[in-house]
Amino acid sequence: MRFPVTRRVKSTVAHLTEHYPAAEKPLADPPPDSGLRPVMGTFGPPFLGFAPMVYDQLGFVRRRWERYGPVQWSGMVGQRVVGITGPEALEAVYLDREKALSCEQGYGFFIGPFFRRGLLLLDADEHRFHRRIMQQAFTRPRLRDYLDLMNPGIARDLADWRPDPRFLLYRAAKRMLLDLAAEVFVGTELGPESREVERAFIAAVGAAQAWVRAPVPGTRWARGVAGRRYLERYFRDRIDSKRDSDGADLFSVLCRARAEDGAGFSDDDVVNHMIFALMAAHDTSTITIAIMGYYLGKHPEWQDRVRAESQALATPAASFDDLDRLVSLDLVMKESLRMNGPVGVQLRKTTRDTQILGHYLPADTLLLLNGSASMRLGQWWPDPDVFDPERFAEGRREELVHRYAWCPFGAGAHKCIGMYFAGMAVKAVMHQLLLRYRWTVPEDYEMPLAWGTGPLPADGLPVRLESVTPAAAASRA
Repeated sequence: MRFPVTRRVKSTVAHLTEHYPAAEKPLADPPPDSGLRPVMGTFGPPFLGFAPMVYDQLGFVRRRWERYGPVQWSGMVGQRVVGITGPEALEAVYLDREKALSCEQGYGFFIGPFFRRGLLLLDADEHRFHRRIMQQAFTRPRLRDYLDLMNPGIARDLADWRPDPRFLLYRAAKRMLLDLAAEVFVGTELGPESREVERAFIAAVGAAQAWVRAPVPGTRWARGVAGRRYLERYFRDRIDSKRDSDGADLFSVLCRARAEDGAGFSDDDVVNHMIFALMAAHDTSTITIAIMGYYLGKHPEWQDRVRAESQALATPAASFDDLDRLVSLDLVMKESLRMNGPVGVQLRKTTRDTQILGHYLPADTLLLLNGSASMRLGQWWPDPDVFDPERFAEGRREELVHRYAWCPFGAGAHKCIGMYFAGMAVKAVMHQLLLRYRWTVPEDYEMPLAWGTGPLPADGLPVRLESVTPAAAASRA
């Protein structure tokens, strides 16, 4: 019974925060004769600002959208932050035609100490140089290799799942993805060493969300600092052997990767990219599997449809080419990403005075890109709160209403380099999961969301999990 109390407390705090009396003010006065408009907004309670509204991000973004439009500011943990909402405003930020926005500075405060110099925390020429090399790790042949490594691990982990009237799907998926990351990304066998890598990684991810941002003993931050140091030592100690190997895991590939001109990564580069890749790939894939599981549990007609499609493949583990034949599963994944994008917000910071859609932004302004909530705006999406995978089917293609209406992987120069890997991993897991199990959630169950790297199931996502018997599968096929 602890969680409902927690939800009430969070709801009360969020309500009081949003209704805190505050006068509208401009973020800054535009330069005279510039023709630019000020960004309007309110701070909220002192220091805290609207930070508690993270527990109702969609509702908060919608209300601010209705009041201020696509560009507005609000308070968050002692600073003014500009919210960017809707495909037109997102396009302006993603394309950054004035070259005035920094990913490194935007993300630096939040995740920089633990994921510094990952691909997302690099800008301009340096980012292009690293991305060109790293792209060698995500070619189609490499993706095939990763899937070959992944499928046996998926089967092994799913075999350990047991039917349960209250099976925590999100937590089980998280455990599975950590195991897969150890094998596919790091190239380690499951055992005490891989578990230590996982613990260090979890500590680093948790510390990035800490309120106390100092290495006080016993705090999230202190555990994150220790976790980052462990990961640095672990990867650095193995670089030479990985460079000399022909391994197909991501760690080995990054050690050997070269751009067309022969340029490769330094030891420091490999360490930084491996630590960031673990976070970026693991968390988003876990959340996506859980969100798909939630909607398939709520909509058994869709679960039956995608299961029949997987059964028609007549293979326990889908090959790379098989995944293209899971058309309905692809529709479900796209709609799940629209309904609850695994990356709740993206970040940028202005490096000099600039503008977005005619609104003046001074230098050193933090931007929060509301990409996930933007995919739930009725101006672009009919019935935005209805789970309807067919909206992505041929003949409708509602995402084409605007180039940036559906962008769960970001866009522009920093569009997720691992988006095809993530889609492949999620479909491979779901294919095997559908063949082994069916699951439901109560009709009146609404998944409560907490905040990690993005919105995730706060209660672990309890489902009624049952085995799919051969007889039952045949009767439904």
